[in-house]
Amino acid sequence: MSTTDSANPPPTDDVWHEAHASEDFALLRRRLRAFVFPVSALFLVWYLVYVLLADYAHGFMSIKLVGNVNVGLVLGLLQFVSTFAITTIYVRYANRNLDPVAERVRARVEDAS
Repeated sequence: MSTTDSANPPPTDDVWHEAHASEDFALLRRRLRAFVFPVSALFLVWYLVYVLLADYAHGFMSIKLVGNVNVGLVLGLLQFVSTFAITTIYVRYANRNLDPVAERVRARVEDAS
């Protein structure tokens, strides 16, 4: 059922303030930040290294590995692989660590309204 249905009126501001001040909400934010900040920093460093290598290390990036496949191409493709890996890891992390806590917060907000 949607929160726009008349059977479930939208939560009041007091309910939202209470939910925001709850220990579960604080735990949810801590767990989210514990994952997102380090992984984002790591990915940005990895991307910056790739860009800097592409700009300043032409000799290294043009080393042929197999046929016409060079280091630059492999590192570029690994950017896509790392993006998909991070997404997969995040989904698993969220399913185990974030979703149960978010469900408790949601249930508390819905019960209070």
